[in-house]
Amino acid sequence: MEVAAKNSAKNKFGQYFTPEVVANFMIEMADISAQSKILEPACGEGIFLKLLRQKDFNDLTAYEIDEDLAQEFTEVRYESFVMAQIETTFDLIIGNPPYIRWKNLEKHLKQELATSALWNQYFNSLCDYLYIFILKSITLLNENGQLIFICPEYWMNTTHSISLRNYMATNGHFEEIYHFNETPIFEKVTVSIVIFKFVKSRPKTSKIKVAKFYASQKLTAQTLHKLKFREEMPDAEYLQVAHFKANERWLLQTDEVRAKLKILENNCLKKKQDTVLNLFDSPDKGAQFYTIGDVCDIGNGLVSGLDKAFQLNGHTLNEIEQNATLSVVKAKDLKPFFAEKTTKYIFIKEGLEESDFEKKYPNFYQHFEKYKEDLGNRYQYNKKINYWEWVFLRNFNLFKKQEKRIFVPCKERISYRDTGRKAHFRFALVQEGVFPTQDVTAIFKKPNTKESIEYIVAYLNNPIIFDWLKCNGIIKGNIVEFSEKPIASIPFKLIDWNNKNEVSLHNSITGLTQKYVVKQDEQVLAQINQSFNELLK
Repeated sequence: MEVAAKNSAKNKFGQYFTPEVVANFMIEMADISAQSKILEPACGEGIFLKLLRQKDFNDLTAYEIDEDLAQEFTEVRYESFVMAQIETTFDLIIGNPPYIRWKNLEKHLKQELATSALWNQYFNSLCDYLYIFILKSITLLNENGQLIFICPEYWMNTTHSISLRNYMATNGHFEEIYHFNETPIFEKVTVSIVIFKFVKSRPKTSKIKVAKFYASQKLTAQTLHKLKFREEMPDAEYLQVAHFKANERWLLQTDEVRAKLKILENNCLKKKQDTVLNLFDSPDKGAQFYTIGDVCDIGNGLVSGLDKAFQLNGHTLNEIEQNATLSVVKAKDLKPFFAEKTTKYIFIKEGLEESDFEKKYPNFYQHFEKYKEDLGNRYQYNKKINYWEWVFLRNFNLFKKQEKRIFVPCKERISYRDTGRKAHFRFALVQEGVFPTQDVTAIFKKPNTKESIEYIVAYLNNPIIFDWLKCNGIIKGNIVEFSEKPIASIPFKLIDWNNKNEVSLHNSITGLTQKYVVKQDEQVLAQINQSFNELLK
Protein backbone atom coordinates (compact mmCIF):
# COMPACT_ATOMS: atom_id res chain seq x y z
CA MET A 1 0.00 0.00 0.00
CA GLU A 2 1.19 3.53 -0.71
CA VAL A 3 -0.16 6.75 0.74
CA ALA A 4 2.31 9.61 0.34
CA ALA A 5 3.95 7.94 -2.67
CA LYS A 6 7.33 9.58 -2.69
CA ASN A 7 9.47 8.56 -5.65
CA SER A 8 11.78 6.63 -3.36
CA ALA A 9 12.99 3.07 -3.65
CA LYS A 10 10.59 2.10 -0.90
CA ASN A 11 7.45 3.61 -2.33
CA LYS A 12 7.81 3.50 -6.09
CA PHE A 13 5.65 0.35 -6.05
CA GLY A 14 3.41 1.50 -3.20
CA GLN A 15 4.90 -0.83 -0.62
CA TYR A 16 3.65 -0.71 2.96
CA PHE A 17 3.83 -4.17 4.45
CA THR A 18 1.03 -5.71 6.48
CA PRO A 19 1.72 -6.55 10.16
CA GLU A 20 1.46 -10.27 10.88
CA VAL A 21 -1.34 -9.83 13.42
CA VAL A 22 -3.46 -8.03 10.79
CA ALA A 23 -2.68 -10.54 8.03
CA ASN A 24 -3.67 -13.39 10.33
CA PHE A 25 -6.93 -11.63 11.19
CA MET A 26 -7.75 -11.23 7.50
CA ILE A 27 -7.09 -14.89 6.76
CA GLU A 28 -9.39 -15.84 9.63
CA MET A 29 -12.13 -13.77 7.96
CA ALA A 30 -12.16 -16.16 4.97
CA ASP A 31 -14.73 -18.94 4.77
CA ILE A 32 -12.81 -21.51 2.70
CA SER A 33 -11.60 -25.12 2.72
CA ALA A 34 -8.09 -26.57 2.58
CA GLN A 35 -8.60 -27.24 -1.15
CA SER A 36 -9.51 -23.64 -2.00
CA LYS A 37 -7.57 -21.86 -4.72
CA ILE A 38 -6.03 -18.68 -3.30
CA LEU A 39 -4.43 -15.68 -5.01
CA GLU A 40 -2.42 -12.81 -3.59
CA PRO A 41 -2.02 -10.11 -6.27
CA ALA A 42 0.79 -8.11 -4.61
CA CYS A 43 2.52 -10.30 -2.05
CA GLY A 44 5.27 -7.94 -0.87
CA GLU A 45 7.46 -9.71 1.68
CA GLY A 46 5.13 -12.72 1.69
CA ILE A 47 3.46 -12.51 5.10
CA PHE A 48 0.13 -13.81 3.77
CA LEU A 49 1.85 -16.68 1.96
CA LYS A 50 3.75 -17.60 5.12
CA LEU A 51 0.60 -17.69 7.24
CA LEU A 52 -1.48 -19.50 4.62
CA ARG A 53 1.19 -22.21 4.39
CA GLN A 54 1.19 -22.55 8.18
CA LYS A 55 -2.59 -23.06 8.07
CA ASP A 56 -2.13 -25.84 5.46
CA PHE A 57 -3.45 -23.98 2.45
CA ASN A 58 -1.33 -25.19 -0.46
CA ASP A 59 -3.08 -24.12 -3.67
CA LEU A 60 -1.46 -20.68 -3.65
CA THR A 61 -0.62 -18.22 -6.42
CA ALA A 62 1.01 -14.84 -5.90
CA TYR A 63 2.22 -11.93 -8.01
CA GLU A 64 4.88 -9.40 -7.11
CA ILE A 65 6.41 -6.70 -9.28
CA ASP A 66 9.49 -6.25 -7.07
CA GLU A 67 11.90 -9.14 -7.67
CA ASP A 68 13.80 -8.38 -4.45
CA LEU A 69 10.87 -9.51 -2.31
CA ALA A 70 9.50 -12.91 -1.15
CA GLN A 71 12.22 -14.89 -2.89
CA GLU A 72 11.78 -17.90 -0.57
CA PHE A 73 8.26 -18.56 -1.91
CA THR A 74 7.99 -20.72 -5.04
CA GLU A 75 4.39 -19.57 -5.57
CA VAL A 76 5.45 -16.06 -6.55
CA ARG A 77 5.38 -14.91 -10.18
CA TYR A 78 7.50 -11.83 -10.70
CA GLU A 79 5.35 -9.88 -13.11
CA SER A 80 2.72 -7.16 -13.01
CA PHE A 81 -0.62 -8.43 -11.76
CA VAL A 82 -2.28 -5.69 -13.82
CA MET A 83 -0.88 -7.02 -17.10
CA ALA A 84 -0.71 -10.74 -16.26
CA GLN A 85 -2.81 -13.04 -18.45
CA ILE A 86 -4.54 -15.12 -15.77
CA GLU A 87 -6.83 -17.90 -16.97
CA THR A 88 -7.53 -19.47 -13.56
CA THR A 89 -10.26 -18.28 -11.18
CA PHE A 90 -10.02 -18.35 -7.40
CA ASP A 91 -12.03 -19.02 -4.26
CA LEU A 92 -10.17 -16.40 -2.25
CA ILE A 93 -8.13 -13.35 -3.25
CA ILE A 94 -6.46 -11.71 -0.29
CA GLY A 95 -3.84 -9.11 0.44
CA ASN A 96 -2.68 -5.53 0.63
CA PRO A 97 -2.83 -3.98 -2.86
CA PRO A 98 -0.61 -1.03 -3.78
CA TYR A 99 -2.10 2.42 -3.57
CA ILE A 100 -0.37 5.04 -5.68
CA ARG A 101 -1.92 8.25 -6.93
CA TRP A 102 -1.71 8.57 -10.71
CA LYS A 103 0.63 11.56 -10.56
CA ASN A 104 3.12 9.51 -8.52
CA LEU A 105 3.08 6.37 -10.67
CA GLU A 106 6.33 5.27 -12.26
CA LYS A 107 6.40 5.97 -16.00
CA HIS A 108 6.43 2.28 -16.94
CA LEU A 109 3.36 1.64 -14.74
CA LYS A 110 1.47 4.44 -16.50
CA GLN A 111 2.46 2.89 -19.83
CA GLU A 112 1.14 -0.47 -18.64
CA LEU A 113 -2.21 1.05 -17.72
CA ALA A 114 -2.41 2.82 -21.05
CA THR A 115 -2.36 -0.60 -22.74
CA SER A 116 -4.71 -2.32 -20.26
CA ALA A 117 -8.15 -2.96 -21.74
CA LEU A 118 -9.62 -3.28 -18.23
CA TRP A 119 -8.16 0.04 -17.12
CA ASN A 120 -9.32 1.84 -20.25
CA GLN A 121 -12.81 0.40 -19.91
CA TYR A 122 -13.37 1.56 -16.33
CA PHE A 123 -10.78 4.14 -15.31
CA ASN A 124 -8.77 7.20 -16.35
CA SER A 125 -5.86 9.33 -15.15
CA LEU A 126 -7.96 10.76 -12.32
CA CYS A 127 -8.12 7.29 -10.79
CA ASP A 128 -5.64 5.55 -8.52
CA TYR A 129 -3.62 2.38 -9.04
CA LEU A 130 -5.54 0.65 -6.26
CA TYR A 131 -8.76 0.60 -8.29
CA ILE A 132 -7.62 -1.87 -10.92
CA PHE A 133 -6.33 -4.28 -8.27
CA ILE A 134 -9.79 -4.41 -6.71
CA LEU A 135 -11.71 -4.64 -9.97
CA LYS A 136 -9.43 -7.19 -11.67
CA SER A 137 -9.47 -9.33 -8.54
CA ILE A 138 -13.27 -9.49 -8.67
CA THR A 139 -13.14 -10.63 -12.31
CA LEU A 140 -10.91 -13.51 -11.17
CA LEU A 141 -13.21 -14.76 -8.40
CA ASN A 142 -15.33 -17.87 -8.72
CA GLU A 143 -19.03 -17.53 -7.95
CA ASN A 144 -19.22 -17.09 -4.15
CA GLY A 145 -15.51 -16.32 -4.18
CA GLN A 146 -14.23 -13.88 -1.55
CA LEU A 147 -12.06 -10.77 -1.83
CA ILE A 148 -10.41 -9.67 1.43
CA PHE A 149 -8.26 -6.55 1.15
CA ILE A 150 -6.76 -3.96 3.43
CA CYS A 151 -6.52 -0.50 1.84
CA PRO A 152 -7.32 3.21 2.33
CA GLU A 153 -11.00 4.00 2.79
CA TYR A 154 -11.26 7.13 0.58
CA TRP A 155 -12.38 5.33 -2.62
CA MET A 156 -15.69 4.35 -1.02
CA ASN A 157 -17.08 7.88 -1.44
CA THR A 158 -15.03 9.85 -3.97
CA THR A 159 -16.22 10.93 -7.40
CA HIS A 160 -13.48 9.27 -9.45
CA SER A 161 -14.09 5.80 -8.02
CA ILE A 162 -17.75 5.67 -9.06
CA SER A 163 -17.06 3.17 -11.87
CA LEU A 164 -15.33 0.83 -9.42
CA ARG A 165 -18.17 1.08 -6.90
CA ASN A 166 -20.78 0.48 -9.60
CA TYR A 167 -18.91 -2.62 -10.77
CA MET A 168 -18.75 -3.94 -7.22
CA ALA A 169 -22.42 -3.18 -6.52
CA THR A 170 -23.53 -5.17 -9.57
CA ASN A 171 -21.11 -8.08 -9.13
CA GLY A 172 -21.35 -8.91 -5.45
CA HIS A 173 -21.70 -7.54 -1.96
CA PHE A 174 -19.78 -6.76 1.22
CA GLU A 175 -20.19 -9.02 4.24
CA GLU A 176 -17.85 -7.28 6.69
CA ILE A 177 -16.02 -3.96 6.85
CA TYR A 178 -13.59 -2.91 9.57
CA HIS A 179 -12.80 0.80 9.63
CA PHE A 180 -9.69 2.14 11.37
CA ASN A 181 -9.42 5.90 11.70
CA GLU A 182 -6.27 6.96 13.54
CA THR A 183 -5.05 3.45 14.30
CA PRO A 184 -1.35 3.27 13.27
CA ILE A 185 -1.40 0.10 11.15
CA PHE A 186 1.27 1.26 8.71
CA GLU A 187 4.27 3.41 9.55
CA LYS A 188 3.91 7.08 8.49
CA VAL A 189 0.42 6.50 7.09
CA THR A 190 -2.24 8.95 8.29
CA VAL A 191 -5.28 8.08 6.15
CA SER A 192 -8.22 6.00 7.34
CA ILE A 193 -7.82 2.30 6.60
CA VAL A 194 -10.45 -0.39 5.94
CA ILE A 195 -10.34 -4.15 5.86
CA PHE A 196 -13.23 -5.53 3.84
CA LYS A 197 -14.67 -8.87 2.83
CA PHE A 198 -16.46 -8.77 -0.53
CA VAL A 199 -18.31 -11.82 -1.90
CA LYS A 200 -19.05 -12.39 -5.57
CA SER A 201 -22.70 -13.39 -5.16
CA ARG A 202 -26.11 -12.02 -4.31
CA PRO A 203 -26.43 -10.89 -0.66
CA LYS A 204 -27.58 -13.57 1.75
CA THR A 205 -28.17 -11.06 4.54
CA SER A 206 -29.90 -7.68 4.54
CA LYS A 207 -27.03 -5.74 6.14
CA ILE A 208 -23.26 -5.31 6.11
CA LYS A 209 -21.53 -5.83 9.46
CA VAL A 210 -19.41 -2.72 10.11
CA ALA A 211 -16.99 -2.25 12.99
CA LYS A 212 -15.28 1.12 13.54
CA PHE A 213 -12.23 1.59 15.72
CA TYR A 214 -11.11 5.10 16.62
CA ALA A 215 -8.22 4.61 19.05
CA SER A 216 -4.72 5.74 18.04
CA GLN A 217 -3.10 2.62 19.44
CA LYS A 218 -1.34 -0.30 17.83
CA LEU A 219 -3.62 -3.18 16.87
CA THR A 220 -3.34 -6.39 18.85
CA ALA A 221 -4.82 -9.84 18.27
CA GLN A 222 -7.06 -9.26 21.29
CA THR A 223 -8.41 -5.97 19.90
CA LEU A 224 -9.10 -7.53 16.51
CA HIS A 225 -10.82 -10.50 18.16
CA LYS A 226 -13.11 -8.15 20.08
CA LEU A 227 -13.93 -6.22 16.90
CA LYS A 228 -14.74 -9.41 15.02
CA PHE A 229 -17.12 -10.62 17.71
CA ARG A 230 -18.46 -7.10 18.30
CA GLU A 231 -17.51 -6.99 21.96
CA GLU A 232 -17.98 -3.70 23.78
CA MET A 233 -14.78 -1.71 24.31
CA PRO A 234 -13.68 1.94 24.36
CA ASP A 235 -13.42 3.64 20.96
CA ALA A 236 -15.30 0.87 19.13
CA GLU A 237 -18.61 1.31 17.31
CA TYR A 238 -20.68 -1.42 15.65
CA LEU A 239 -23.17 -0.77 12.86
CA GLN A 240 -25.47 -2.68 10.55
CA VAL A 241 -25.38 -0.89 7.18
CA ALA A 242 -27.70 -1.50 4.24
CA HIS A 243 -26.04 -3.05 1.20
CA PHE A 244 -24.46 -0.48 -1.07
CA LYS A 245 -26.00 0.41 -4.41
CA ALA A 246 -24.68 1.70 -7.71
CA ASN A 247 -24.39 5.45 -8.28
CA GLU A 248 -23.96 6.17 -4.59
CA ARG A 249 -21.20 7.24 -2.29
CA TRP A 250 -20.78 4.47 0.24
CA LEU A 251 -21.09 5.87 3.74
CA LEU A 252 -20.35 3.76 6.79
CA GLN A 253 -23.33 5.19 8.64
CA THR A 254 -26.59 3.78 9.94
CA ASP A 255 -29.67 3.83 7.74
CA GLU A 256 -31.15 6.38 10.14
CA VAL A 257 -28.28 8.84 9.59
CA ARG A 258 -28.32 8.25 5.83
CA ALA A 259 -32.07 8.98 5.75
CA LYS A 260 -31.59 12.19 7.74
CA LEU A 261 -28.89 13.37 5.36
CA LYS A 262 -31.15 12.69 2.40
CA ILE A 263 -33.91 14.78 4.00
CA LEU A 264 -31.42 17.58 4.67
CA GLU A 265 -30.12 17.72 1.10
CA ASN A 266 -33.61 17.47 -0.39
CA ASN A 267 -34.58 20.51 1.71
CA CYS A 268 -31.64 22.39 0.24
CA LEU A 269 -32.39 21.57 -3.41
CA LYS A 270 -32.18 24.35 -5.93
CA LYS A 271 -35.50 25.09 -7.56
CA LYS A 272 -36.50 23.82 -11.01
CA GLN A 273 -34.42 20.66 -10.74
CA ASP A 274 -35.11 18.26 -13.59
CA THR A 275 -34.01 15.28 -11.56
CA VAL A 276 -34.34 14.36 -7.91
CA LEU A 277 -31.09 14.76 -6.00
CA ASN A 278 -29.32 11.56 -5.21
CA LEU A 279 -28.02 12.07 -1.68
CA PHE A 280 -24.73 10.54 -2.68
CA ASP A 281 -24.02 12.62 -5.80
CA SER A 282 -20.74 14.41 -5.37
CA PRO A 283 -20.68 18.19 -5.11
CA ASP A 284 -17.74 17.99 -7.53
CA LYS A 285 -20.24 17.33 -10.30
CA GLY A 286 -21.90 20.65 -9.65
CA ALA A 287 -23.97 20.85 -6.50
CA GLN A 288 -27.71 20.54 -7.00
CA PHE A 289 -28.37 22.08 -3.60
CA TYR A 290 -27.75 25.52 -2.16
CA THR A 291 -24.65 25.69 0.01
CA ILE A 292 -23.10 27.91 2.66
CA GLY A 293 -20.82 29.17 -0.10
CA ASP A 294 -23.86 30.59 -1.90
CA VAL A 295 -24.89 32.74 1.07
CA CYS A 296 -21.64 33.46 2.90
CA ASP A 297 -18.13 34.75 2.36
CA ILE A 298 -15.48 32.64 4.09
CA GLY A 299 -11.90 33.42 5.01
CA ASN A 300 -9.08 31.94 7.06
CA GLY A 301 -7.69 34.08 9.89
CA LEU A 302 -4.73 36.44 10.14
CA VAL A 303 -1.22 35.05 10.62
CA SER A 304 1.07 36.69 13.18
CA GLY A 305 3.78 34.06 12.87
CA LEU A 306 4.35 34.02 16.64
CA ASP A 307 1.17 34.57 18.63
CA LYS A 308 2.74 34.81 22.08
CA ALA A 309 4.82 37.80 20.94
CA PHE A 310 1.73 39.80 19.94
CA GLN A 311 -0.46 39.11 22.96
CA LEU A 312 -0.81 41.98 25.41
CA ASN A 313 -0.23 40.89 28.97
CA GLY A 314 -1.22 43.83 31.14
CA HIS A 315 1.46 46.21 29.86
CA THR A 316 1.14 49.94 30.57
CA LEU A 317 0.45 51.61 27.22
CA ASN A 318 0.47 55.15 25.94
CA GLU A 319 -2.55 56.47 24.04
CA ILE A 320 -1.11 55.64 20.60
CA GLU A 321 -0.32 52.10 21.72
CA GLN A 322 -3.81 51.62 23.09
CA ASN A 323 -5.17 52.30 19.60
CA ALA A 324 -2.68 49.91 17.96
CA THR A 325 -4.40 46.73 19.10
CA LEU A 326 -6.83 44.15 17.78
CA SER A 327 -9.41 42.08 19.64
CA VAL A 328 -9.00 38.49 18.46
CA VAL A 329 -10.50 35.10 19.25
CA LYS A 330 -8.40 31.95 19.41
CA ALA A 331 -9.82 28.53 18.49
CA LYS A 332 -9.51 27.29 22.08
CA ASP A 333 -11.94 30.00 23.22
CA LEU A 334 -14.74 29.01 20.83
CA LYS A 335 -17.89 27.21 21.95
CA PRO A 336 -21.04 26.34 19.98
CA PHE A 337 -22.90 29.65 19.44
CA PHE A 338 -20.49 31.92 21.35
CA ALA A 339 -16.86 32.77 22.15
CA GLU A 340 -15.79 32.56 25.78
CA LYS A 341 -13.36 35.46 25.57
CA THR A 342 -11.39 37.77 23.31
CA THR A 343 -7.70 38.57 23.59
CA LYS A 344 -5.95 41.87 22.85
CA TYR A 345 -3.12 41.63 20.29
CA ILE A 346 -0.58 44.22 19.21
CA PHE A 347 -1.35 45.31 15.65
CA ILE A 348 0.81 47.86 13.82
CA LYS A 349 0.05 48.02 10.12
CA GLU A 350 1.85 51.28 9.19
CA GLY A 351 5.32 51.08 7.61
CA LEU A 352 7.94 52.37 10.04
CA GLU A 353 11.68 52.41 10.47
CA GLU A 354 12.83 50.73 13.67
CA SER A 355 13.88 54.06 15.19
CA ASP A 356 10.40 55.48 14.55
CA PHE A 357 8.83 52.31 15.96
CA GLU A 358 10.87 52.67 19.18
CA LYS A 359 9.94 56.32 19.54
CA LYS A 360 6.23 55.98 18.77
CA TYR A 361 5.61 52.67 20.56
CA PRO A 362 8.17 52.51 23.40
CA ASN A 363 6.31 49.92 25.49
CA PHE A 364 5.77 47.68 22.46
CA TYR A 365 9.45 48.09 21.55
CA GLN A 366 10.49 46.88 24.98
CA HIS A 367 7.95 44.04 24.88
CA PHE A 368 9.24 42.71 21.53
CA GLU A 369 12.91 42.68 22.62
CA LYS A 370 12.74 39.17 24.09
CA TYR A 371 11.01 37.79 20.98
CA LYS A 372 13.12 39.59 18.39
CA GLU A 373 15.20 36.61 17.26
CA ASP A 374 12.21 34.28 16.96
CA LEU A 375 10.23 36.94 15.09
CA GLY A 376 13.07 37.33 12.63
CA ASN A 377 12.93 33.60 11.89
CA ARG A 378 9.25 33.60 10.92
CA TYR A 379 8.26 32.58 7.40
CA GLN A 380 8.31 35.84 5.46
CA TYR A 381 5.96 35.03 2.54
CA ASN A 382 8.59 36.35 0.08
CA LYS A 383 8.47 39.81 1.64
CA LYS A 384 10.57 41.77 4.08
CA ILE A 385 8.49 41.94 7.24
CA ASN A 386 9.49 43.97 10.27
CA TYR A 387 9.58 41.96 13.46
CA TRP A 388 6.75 43.99 15.04
CA GLU A 389 4.38 43.33 12.10
CA TRP A 390 2.06 40.42 11.35
CA VAL A 391 3.34 38.26 8.51
CA PHE A 392 0.11 37.61 6.57
CA LEU A 393 -3.00 39.79 6.72
CA ARG A 394 -5.09 37.51 4.54
CA ASN A 395 -8.78 38.43 4.24
CA PHE A 396 -8.20 41.59 6.33
CA ASN A 397 -10.73 43.63 4.31
CA LEU A 398 -13.35 40.94 4.89
CA PHE A 399 -12.71 40.97 8.63
CA LYS A 400 -12.99 44.79 8.77
CA LYS A 401 -16.68 44.64 7.84
CA GLN A 402 -18.81 46.25 10.52
CA GLU A 403 -21.09 43.32 11.15
CA LYS A 404 -21.37 40.16 13.21
CA ARG A 405 -19.44 37.13 12.00
CA ILE A 406 -19.21 33.39 12.69
CA PHE A 407 -15.93 31.83 13.82
CA VAL A 408 -15.05 28.12 13.73
CA PRO A 409 -11.75 26.36 14.52
CA CYS A 410 -9.79 25.54 11.36
CA LYS A 411 -9.48 21.97 12.60
CA GLU A 412 -11.70 20.08 14.97
CA ARG A 413 -11.13 16.69 16.53
CA ILE A 414 -14.06 14.28 16.70
CA SER A 415 -14.27 10.70 17.88
CA TYR A 416 -16.69 7.84 18.29
CA ARG A 417 -17.68 9.15 21.70
CA ASP A 418 -18.65 12.47 20.12
CA THR A 419 -21.45 10.82 18.16
CA GLY A 420 -23.45 10.51 21.35
CA ARG A 421 -21.91 13.21 23.49
CA LYS A 422 -20.96 16.09 21.21
CA ALA A 423 -23.16 16.12 18.13
CA HIS A 424 -22.01 19.55 17.00
CA PHE A 425 -19.00 21.58 15.99
CA ARG A 426 -17.99 24.96 17.45
CA PHE A 427 -19.52 27.60 15.19
CA ALA A 428 -19.57 30.76 17.33
CA LEU A 429 -21.35 34.07 16.78
CA VAL A 430 -18.84 36.91 17.28
CA GLN A 431 -19.42 40.65 17.42
CA GLU A 432 -18.12 43.13 14.84
CA GLY A 433 -14.60 44.39 15.37
CA VAL A 434 -13.27 41.02 16.54
CA PHE A 435 -10.71 39.29 14.30
CA PRO A 436 -9.74 35.62 13.81
CA THR A 437 -6.17 34.33 14.09
CA GLN A 438 -4.74 31.61 11.86
CA ASP A 439 -6.36 28.74 13.78
CA VAL A 440 -9.84 30.16 13.08
CA THR A 441 -11.96 30.45 9.93
CA ALA A 442 -14.49 33.30 9.68
CA ILE A 443 -17.89 33.26 7.96
CA PHE A 444 -19.78 36.43 6.91
CA LYS A 445 -23.19 36.88 5.31
CA LYS A 446 -23.05 37.92 1.68
CA PRO A 447 -24.69 41.34 1.11
CA ASN A 448 -27.71 39.84 -0.66
CA THR A 449 -28.37 37.07 1.91
CA LYS A 450 -31.75 37.61 3.62
CA GLU A 451 -31.33 34.94 6.30
CA SER A 452 -30.02 36.32 9.61
CA ILE A 453 -26.52 35.59 10.89
CA GLU A 454 -28.19 34.07 13.97
CA TYR A 455 -30.17 31.67 11.78
CA ILE A 456 -26.97 30.67 9.95
CA VAL A 457 -24.95 30.00 13.13
CA ALA A 458 -27.81 27.97 14.62
CA TYR A 459 -28.07 25.99 11.40
CA LEU A 460 -24.34 25.21 11.39
CA ASN A 461 -24.49 24.04 15.02
CA ASN A 462 -27.42 21.71 14.35
CA PRO A 463 -26.66 17.98 14.89
CA ILE A 464 -27.60 17.16 11.29
CA ILE A 465 -24.74 19.34 10.03
CA PHE A 466 -22.41 17.47 12.39
CA ASP A 467 -23.52 14.21 10.76
CA TRP A 468 -23.24 15.64 7.24
CA LEU A 469 -19.68 16.83 7.82
CA LYS A 470 -18.65 13.49 9.34
CA CYS A 471 -19.71 11.88 6.07
CA ASN A 472 -18.77 14.58 3.57
CA GLY A 473 -16.17 16.83 5.17
CA ILE A 474 -12.42 16.76 4.69
CA ILE A 475 -11.36 14.37 7.43
CA LYS A 476 -7.86 13.10 8.19
CA GLY A 477 -7.81 10.62 11.01
CA ASN A 478 -10.20 12.11 13.56
CA ILE A 479 -9.56 15.70 12.44
CA VAL A 480 -12.20 17.60 10.44
CA GLU A 481 -10.88 20.51 8.40
CA PHE A 482 -12.76 23.80 8.28
CA SER A 483 -11.11 25.80 5.56
CA GLU A 484 -13.03 27.73 2.91
CA LYS A 485 -13.80 24.87 0.52
CA PRO A 486 -15.30 22.33 2.97
CA ILE A 487 -17.37 25.00 4.72
CA ALA A 488 -18.61 26.37 1.39
CA SER A 489 -19.83 22.89 0.38
CA ILE A 490 -22.23 22.45 3.33
CA PRO A 491 -25.85 22.28 2.09
CA PHE A 492 -27.89 25.28 3.19
CA LYS A 493 -31.63 25.58 3.77
CA LEU A 494 -32.77 28.84 2.24
CA ILE A 495 -35.97 30.30 3.66
CA ASP A 496 -38.93 30.52 1.31
CA TRP A 497 -39.95 34.08 2.12
CA ASN A 498 -43.40 33.48 0.59
CA ASN A 499 -44.01 30.68 3.07
CA LYS A 500 -45.39 32.15 6.31
CA ASN A 501 -44.47 29.06 8.35
CA GLU A 502 -40.83 29.12 7.19
CA VAL A 503 -40.58 32.87 7.84
CA SER A 504 -42.01 32.35 11.32
CA LEU A 505 -39.55 29.56 12.05
CA HIS A 506 -36.64 31.68 10.78
CA ASN A 507 -37.66 34.56 13.03
CA SER A 508 -38.14 32.23 15.98
CA ILE A 509 -34.71 30.65 15.49
CA THR A 510 -33.14 34.12 15.20
CA GLY A 511 -34.67 35.28 18.47
CA LEU A 512 -33.92 32.07 20.33
CA THR A 513 -30.29 32.17 19.15
CA GLN A 514 -29.88 35.74 20.40
CA LYS A 515 -31.22 34.56 23.77
CA TYR A 516 -28.99 31.45 23.87
CA VAL A 517 -25.81 33.40 23.07
CA VAL A 518 -26.44 35.51 26.20
CA LYS A 519 -27.72 32.90 28.68
CA GLN A 520 -26.68 29.45 27.30
CA ASP A 521 -29.97 27.98 28.50
CA GLU A 522 -30.27 24.32 27.42
CA GLN A 523 -34.05 24.64 27.12
CA VAL A 524 -33.55 27.42 24.57
CA LEU A 525 -31.13 25.22 22.63
CA ALA A 526 -33.72 22.44 22.59
CA GLN A 527 -36.26 24.91 21.17
CA ILE A 528 -33.80 25.93 18.44
CA ASN A 529 -33.23 22.33 17.41
CA GLN A 530 -36.96 21.59 17.52
CA SER A 531 -37.58 24.54 15.18
CA PHE A 532 -35.04 23.10 12.74
CA ASN A 533 -36.67 19.68 13.00
CA GLU A 534 -39.92 21.28 11.86
CA LEU A 535 -38.18 23.29 9.12
CA LEU A 536 -36.24 20.28 7.75
CA LYS A 537 -38.92 17.60 7.95
